[in-house]
Order: sequence, then C-alpha cells, then structure tokens
Amino acid sequence: MSHAHPGHAGDTARRAARRPERAYVLGMALNLGFVAAEVGFGFYANSIALLADAGHNLSDVLGLGLAWGASLLARRPPAGRFTYGLRGSTIWAALANALALLVATGAIAWEAVLRIAQPAAVAGATVIAVALAGVAVNAGTAALFLRAQREDLNARGAFLHLAADAAVSLAVAGSGAAILWTGMDWIDPAMSLVVAALIVASTWGLLREALALALHSAPRSIALAEVRRYLCGLPGVAGVHDLHVWAMSTSENALTAHLVMPAGHPGDAFLERVAEELRARFLIGHPTLQVELGDPGHPCCLEPEETV
Repeated sequence: MSHAHPGHAGDTARRAARRPERAYVLGMALNLGFVAAEVGFGFYANSIALLADAGHNLSDVLGLGLAWGASLLARRPPAGRFTYGLRGSTIWAALANALALLVATGAIAWEAVLRIAQPAAVAGATVIAVALAGVAVNAGTAALFLRAQREDLNARGAFLHLAADAAVSLAVAGSGAAILWTGMDWIDPAMSLVVAALIVASTWGLLREALALALHSAPRSIALAEVRRYLCGLPGVAGVHDLHVWAMSTSENALTAHLVMPAGHPGDAFLERVAEELRARFLIGHPTLQVELGDPGHPCCLEPEETV
C-alpha cells in the first residue's frame, strides 16, 4: 500500500485554518457587547423582537466560540490514538452550530406565538435604532467570514449564523417602523415568526451537509463518478475498487482506493503525480492508494462494491 502525499497540502490546509481566527475573536467581542446593549433596550422598549434578537445574538457568541475552538483543535498534530489529530472537531462544530441556531429560532418562535395572543405596547423608535445597529454589527462580522466560508463548512456555519442575525435585525427594524406607522403592536411578534421561518430554511442545508460529513459521506463538492473515472483512466490501471472519499475536517478531504495494475507497482513518481492531480482537480489532499496485480488466485476481499 502506498501513501500518496503531496508535500504542501497539509501546510495549505493549516494556513487556511488560521485565516478566520481574528474574525472569530472580533465577532465574539462585537456580538457580546451588542447583546448587552440589546437586552437593556429590549426591556426598555418592551420589545419581544429585540429580546429574541438578543438571545439569537448570544447564540452567535456561543457558536463563534465553538467554531473557533474547533479550528484551534484542528491544528493539533496526531497523537496517541488520535491518528488524524482532532481535525474532525470542525465537522461536529458545524453540526452543533446548525442545531444551536435551530433551537434558538424555536425559542424565538414560541415566545412570538405567546406575544401574538397578548400584544404589549412597543417603543417603535427605540426598536428601529437598536435593530439597525444590529444589522451593522452582524453584517460586518459576517463579511469577515465571506471568503473562508466558501472553503470551510465550519466557517460557513459561523457565516450563516451571523448573516441570519443581520436578517433578523433588519426585520426587527422593519417591525418597529410598521408599529410607528400603524400603532399595531402585534406586528412585533408576527415579524419574529416570519424571520424564524426564513432562518430555518437557510439553516437546513447546513445541518444536512454537516450531518452527512459526520457520517463520513463524501463531500458534496466532490463528484465520486469523476474521481473514479480519473483513477480508471490512469496509465496501467485495469480496475479500481474499494474507493472511499470522506472529509477529515471541514476543509480537508481524504481518499483510499485499490488500483489494479497488472504490470506491477508504477513507482513513487507516479503516486506523487496522482496525488497532486487529486488535490488540484478534486481538492483531495490526503490520498492513500493500494496497488494490486489482479491475480485471480488471490482476489482482494474488498473488491465487491457492497463490501466495506
């Protein structure tokens, strides 16, 4: 069995993991300060939408802390029984972030339903001012993750969390304006329900993808049929079986495969070239390839597709 290892793939992944670190710290600080202000003004204005938004922002702080902690754990080198290090923690952090967002949204919706039944007077002008400040804080912090979220599901979880909060704050500002215009206080909790539905819709994809990666599904960005076609088309390869692709973390992918090569082992230069192409074409930076001769007298026990 040969371990094809492109020299700088690990370094690239580690550098990518460091990029959003300042964004996590800055985002936590900004949101924590804003939560304190929003709670105070929420009680002052008697706005359930503001208090719900404050709870949602607090979940942002917890979510950012979780994502940041996972990114730090992902850098730890392999040790003891953790032969891959703790890279997988980023997948679980993304999953926890999605679940936390859905739980927080459920709490918002429940409180909004109760408030619709018994509307209370709301200080619309205060709601507008504080909510617009929330839009600036959350949208600005989300922008810090704009680049990283395209490459890392963990950062994507943080980005969606913050972008959702910006949308919540904008809707809260809209409800404050509507209350000032119409005097209808039930608009405040009703708007919270609308926003809750939008958050669930936007978070569902993150939850499904994070859960799939936690169960060692191949990342959606990798076309397995294309990977198999590429390996089967390599010079000297008569067949490919026991092909597996999974995510080691939210930004690193691994592959194992058995290559049937009747002419024998092709040499390290061949493996190095394959590793580089797998990284460049499919973003697979940790391939392990086993070369077999295809001797019918000694068939591979893992050749049947249904065997794992």
